[in-house]
Amino acid sequence: MRYADGPGVHDEVHIDAAPAEVWRLVADIGLPARISTELQRVEWLDGATGPVLGAAFEGHNRHPVGGEWRTVSYIVALEPERLFGWAVTDPDNRFGGGVADPSYPLATWKFELRPEDGGTLLRQSVRVGPAPSGLSAAIGRMPDREEQILAMRLGELGEGIRATLEGVKRLAEEPAREAGAGTEAEAGAGAGAGA
Repeated sequence: MRYADGPGVHDEVHIDAAPAEVWRLVADIGLPARISTELQRVEWLDGATGPVLGAAFEGHNRHPVGGEWRTVSYIVALEPERLFGWAVTDPDNRFGGGVADPSYPLATWKFELRPEDGGTLLRQSVRVGPAPSGLSAAIGRMPDREEQILAMRLGELGEGIRATLEGVKRLAEEPAREAGAGTEAEAGAGAGAGA
């Protein structure tokens, strides 16, 4: 496994909610920041207020090893209720990749939605590179450990993806749980308190 090959990771989850409900959540760029331990906050740029092709948003990240950094992402794939993809760039040229260019990203992320069994199959994926990043900088310092560095980072990204998918699932399925909760929920309301 090599950085130059653009390795990636993905995961998926079945959600008992319609694609429209799941889409509402995944198209909210602020949602991952509420779930992630790395992405701290995001905001639309240049007057954008929602996802449209070419729209940009700024992300602020923090990692125990990588420190803090800023990214600008561009919406590069958009099919409502089916596909939401963004290319992450380095606007500050922190890693030496030159001018921020969504066709030469640090990473490319995607949400893919597909109707499945009365609900939605949600898949999230990331592909790292090809632009220089903190990951490629770490590999540059320890080239003999490239595979281990990539495996560790892809593992972290996979854990983040899993947390995001589970968060989306929980939020999308809440209305259905609340609608069916009725007196059973009321009866057990205090059961877990203080545990």
